[in-house]
Amino acid sequence: MRRRDTLPFVLALCTAPLAAQGQQGGKLYRIAWISGTSIAPSPHWTEFVGGMRELGWIEGQNFTVENLLYEGRSERLPSVAAEAVQRKVDLIIGAGTPPTTAAKNATTTIPILFYFVGDPVGAGFVASLARPGGNITGLGGLGPGVHAKMLEVLKEAVPKATRIAMLINPTFPLHAVYGADAESAAPSLKVTLRPVELRSPEEIDGAFAMIARDKVDALLILGQPFLFGQGARVAKLAMEQRLPAMIAFVEVVRNGLLMSYGSNVIDDLRRLPYYVDRILKGAKPADLPVEQPTRFYLTINLKTAKTIGLTVPPSLLQRADQVIE
Repeated sequence: MRRRDTLPFVLALCTAPLAAQGQQGGKLYRIAWISGTSIAPSPHWTEFVGGMRELGWIEGQNFTVENLLYEGRSERLPSVAAEAVQRKVDLIIGAGTPPTTAAKNATTTIPILFYFVGDPVGAGFVASLARPGGNITGLGGLGPGVHAKMLEVLKEAVPKATRIAMLINPTFPLHAVYGADAESAAPSLKVTLRPVELRSPEEIDGAFAMIARDKVDALLILGQPFLFGQGARVAKLAMEQRLPAMIAFVEVVRNGLLMSYGSNVIDDLRRLPYYVDRILKGAKPADLPVEQPTRFYLTINLKTAKTIGLTVPPSLLQRADQVIE
């Protein structure tokens, strides 16, 4: 089904009178926000709009947001990014690495702002974190060791685990880095990682069928944008196999997966308005350093642990930032 004609939409948080008022009082700035799932309504949107309001920006009065969706299908991204450029927006926001890559390929003049990107330098978005050097800047960069730590925590939760499946997308360049990071920790933890490919939402059922045949003890899921919208489905399949699973996204743990360890996208959304404010007021992305996460969160779904028959070590529960019961 073709969705190109239905992708762009202005978030329904503004009214025509408000927009007219903004146009009468000054320029109405237009932002294209490329994401896999709708950003509104959501806690992410609430944080962003609240932060913008604190800086004097009122949605519908002096700025609007057009949320362009690619729904986790990477083949749609070039046309979605081209749509943003054709609309002559003042700023493009990329929710993660794939949307930012598409935006980068589509324009060298419109400012691009990214968030929740694992490796901005390795992805080619910026020359360095301190000096981006082009029309792109934002928030991201997990640094080395995060996925090794995820595997270590998963092993601590399941001490007897020796075979751990790893959901990985070979077409996602960042996963080569993530996978190597996890692999580096496997020997000392006395586990064998079993890579299982997952490239799109359509492959989720097949990937879990392969995991079931491989008879693994646990599951490490490398993050990719479409998993935000597929969290409940992934969590359900993991629970059906009574599989202790780890991911970087806390949202998926709230949907029923066992654990997450990583930065919180909410932190990025709280900081994003600072960049939007600076850019819309004339600052160049090249002069705005990329900010990295300063905190990583461990979340454990204790209800899921009970459902799959897992006793989480008390020491791990004590270190958790959030325990869902």
